[in-house]
Amino acid sequence: MRPLAVLRHDVPASLVVFLVAVPLSLGIALASGAPIVAGLIAAVVGGVVAGALGGSALQVSGPAAGLTVIMAETIDTFGWRVTCLITVAAGALQVLLGLSRIARAALAISPAIVHGMLAGIGVTIVLGQLHVILGGKAQSSAIENVAELPAQIVAHHDAAAVIGLFTIAVLLLWPRLPAAVRKVPGPLAAIALATVVSVVAGMTLPRVELPGDLLRIRFAPELPGGGWADVAVAAVTIALIASVESLLSAVAVDKLHTGPRANLDRELVGQGAANLVSGALGGLPVTGVIVRSSTNVAAGAQTRASAVLHGVWVLLFVVALAGLIQNIPLAALAGLLVHVGAKLVNPGHLRQVLRHGDLVLYLVTLAGVVVFDLLTGVVAGIVLALLLMLRRTVWSGIRAEREGEHWRVVVEGVLTFLSVPRLSKVLGSVPEGTTVTLELIVDYLDHASFESLVSWQQAHERAGGTVVVDEVGHPWLAKGRAGSPTLRRTGAAGSVPRWLAPWSDWQAADVHGSGPCAHPTRRGTTEFQRRAAPLLRETLSGLADGQRPHTMFITCGDSRIVPNLITTSGPGDLFTIRNIGNLVPPAQADPSMNAAVEFAVGVLGVREIVVCGHSACGAMGALAEGPPPGTALETWLGHAGPSKTRRGPVTLDGERPAREPDRLALHNVLQQLDHLRQYPMVAEAEHSGALVLTGLYFDVGAAQVWLAGAEDGAFFAAGTPAVARSAN
Repeated sequence: MRPLAVLRHDVPASLVVFLVAVPLSLGIALASGAPIVAGLIAAVVGGVVAGALGGSALQVSGPAAGLTVIMAETIDTFGWRVTCLITVAAGALQVLLGLSRIARAALAISPAIVHGMLAGIGVTIVLGQLHVILGGKAQSSAIENVAELPAQIVAHHDAAAVIGLFTIAVLLLWPRLPAAVRKVPGPLAAIALATVVSVVAGMTLPRVELPGDLLRIRFAPELPGGGWADVAVAAVTIALIASVESLLSAVAVDKLHTGPRANLDRELVGQGAANLVSGALGGLPVTGVIVRSSTNVAAGAQTRASAVLHGVWVLLFVVALAGLIQNIPLAALAGLLVHVGAKLVNPGHLRQVLRHGDLVLYLVTLAGVVVFDLLTGVVAGIVLALLLMLRRTVWSGIRAEREGEHWRVVVEGVLTFLSVPRLSKVLGSVPEGTTVTLELIVDYLDHASFESLVSWQQAHERAGGTVVVDEVGHPWLAKGRAGSPTLRRTGAAGSVPRWLAPWSDWQAADVHGSGPCAHPTRRGTTEFQRRAAPLLRETLSGLADGQRPHTMFITCGDSRIVPNLITTSGPGDLFTIRNIGNLVPPAQADPSMNAAVEFAVGVLGVREIVVCGHSACGAMGALAEGPPPGTALETWLGHAGPSKTRRGPVTLDGERPAREPDRLALHNVLQQLDHLRQYPMVAEAEHSGALVLTGLYFDVGAAQVWLAGAEDGAFFAAGTPAVARSAN
């Protein structure tokens, strides 16, 4: 820890955090129904112990609004001294959790649940403290607070209501004041002004009460007379909630600064140690608090000394100014808590949850906390999250579509017993005696679903209908019928995405028959309109008025070569020319190629021309053996004569291809690049740097693309360092 950094940054920051912490600690103790001094003890211990031992250097710990509801219930059920014992037990459990290195598991809880929990706490605090502001007393539950609120509002209001509303008004107006004024923290200013007003005006109203022997610290916990199971549940609940709040706060603080990241396991140990000490001394439970922590970062803190010093300042303040604290009206603290509670219902969190589709989790957790209690609300949120996760995991899209006289039943996703009722309903909607294509695009198929599909198919065919099974990807149904069902997802063969797979992989085999699959092009275009067109419509609309390709791609007419597939490109990227043998005849010998090159380079302004050959090329095989005499092929391959007589080795990563046609295909790629350079427009563009010529070779069997290097005859595998080196 650097002394200079402590003096320059951490001491000033600690004073700012201390000024924020004192009124909040008093207010949280009031809302929890604990002795007022318990909030100050927790602030001191949280600062010193958690600050010194925790894993987040800039996180500031103390009593938190997030635990007020459950602490109020715990104190009401067990009494204060037993509650202190529960705090000690919760701290011990936190230490064990930290030592077991499972702190990150707490982060698995959905943010929607955490935000819903905080919002529920905020609503509960506001409903309870409004009664205090209006001169009454908070009821034992949020429902009772709501029921009693109308009568409280219309009842006679005394000085307490004036001070409470005055405190809220100061808190709301403070952020709009000049920056010089706002250097004083809003909570401190509101409590100080409300206290001054109440004293000057001579108002008679309830105020903070502190014991006269603040420095006489004694062991506070007390063993319960019975009900150990309930005590254990309360300890586990407080430990889990305090841990989650502290860990989420630590992660949030990490996003606010660029210093060392938090060690979450150590942070949990530090929080547990602080709760051991706080409970033993009669303090409230301690958690990491995002309000104080963000204030600490904004004030310029750089080390954990700021958090520790803030705890020291709280202790000195309590000892030196206890009499001043006792002038603070309880209504002012209630007004502060109403403001804090309202801020816990964060609209930004709500919008974030809504964007991610987790609004129901947020609302269920919030309602559970408000209507029942914090633990019930959180458990309800977790249970709902698990159910939603299960639903999303086993989701399957099932629909029936009519195509003229035929029907298509499409099943997508995971098909398990949970989907069988819906599957049966959709299958039952298909009329008897019809021809049906059962299209299965599933990631998993369990036994119940298999039996449902097979039974329906048999019944449909007995009634005179026809069922054509079309399995895209792994043949789950076919393997089940063959008596060797695939039991796990890991046992399924990886499937090529439908838009990349050849027709033979996803269309029915009887393409030459008379059934609905007899026309692969018709079926393929239908598939495009159903699946691909909606995804591409926006892209294609931008190309409606003209093309702007970056590359002219000259390749063979072989059906195995799919230019957009091997170059990972799409509509508008490639200006493609295909012919037998990917030849580039001399400019005057073939007007078609000449026009294509002129249009691509001169009009479209392509930045690259690629000549792509491939393995097992029929044209190169015919060139090597001699094409049939007197045929059009012989005439056309005459343009490849220079490729056949070209000399010098050709290699793929230093190795010569074993087959002569493949070696000839490599020579042919290089020769056609030379032919391109004889086109005046190409030569000029290449010389000026506006155009690059690239040789490419595709090994069909290995699905490997090779690129021509700088050295004549050398090709290198795409995606390897050798390609980059050869380009340089």
